[in-house]
Amino acid sequence: MVLPPPVDVMRPRSADEIPAQGAPPREIQYSLKLDGFRALAFVLGGGKVVLQSRSRRDLAPEFPAIAAHLRDRLPPGIVLDGELCAYRDGRLSFTDLLRSPADRARAGVPVSYIAFDLLAVPGRDVRALPLRDRWALLGTALRDTGPQLQRVLATVDEETARGWFRDLRDAGVEGIVAKSLDSPYRAGPTWAWRKIRHAETSDGVLLGLVGPPDRPRALVVRLADGRTVSTSPRLTPAQSREVGALAGDRAGPLVQDPEHGPVRWIDPPLPVELRQLAVRQRQENATFVRVRSEG
Repeated sequence: MVLPPPVDVMRPRSADEIPAQGAPPREIQYSLKLDGFRALAFVLGGGKVVLQSRSRRDLAPEFPAIAAHLRDRLPPGIVLDGELCAYRDGRLSFTDLLRSPADRARAGVPVSYIAFDLLAVPGRDVRALPLRDRWALLGTALRDTGPQLQRVLATVDEETARGWFRDLRDAGVEGIVAKSLDSPYRAGPTWAWRKIRHAETSDGVLLGLVGPPDRPRALVVRLADGRTVSTSPRLTPAQSREVGALAGDRAGPLVQDPEHGPVRWIDPPLPVELRQLAVRQRQENATFVRVRSEG
């Protein structure tokens, strides 16, 4: 295995606009930004598959059918980068990724692995190759692998990408990722890849729960710049259940915090996705989107 786990992922930087297409050889690939769990897929020897999350946790036990499909359809030594995606009622469903495999099966929720890059083939690390070459290799590797294992929808046509951005939001597509076709695969954030979302979000850290630990009303979160704020508006019932299921067991005793009132601090904290800051009565608030989990 020339590229064993763990491997740090390449990450796009946020941009406000879809960039214009460049002239060859500085062309841009536009691909769908899907609402799923980011995971590197390692097909190892001995029938083992690792689905490595961004935090380096193995997600294969949580997605056994995908791991089995990768093992059966791809040769040992191949490494992919992509998203685990669940589907419900004709759209992507991030919440269903948080459910157990048994719960998803009972609900009839299918899961696919949508690959957007290839890092290694048997006997060769290909991260130094430009994206255009890795993309061609990915297409060859995923030929006839079925709906559970697909290559992400992508184009070099700017107007097509703008149409996807406009028309596919209701299907759960978060936006567009624009990538230089010249770019090698390098770990960490890069301007060679840019993500354009419908509503820009940011990462935060869930520190505390306001209300019952199994059904919190609001959260205390730490923003990327280090400030600690409360979420607003009130969590929806679905959000409250999601947070309670993931964080309730981590909650400590109820304490009175001078800034946030009655709160239960959680240990360890959880990564969360936040949207828009607003100032209400001199109190700065963040809007909760979801628990990042291992996505």
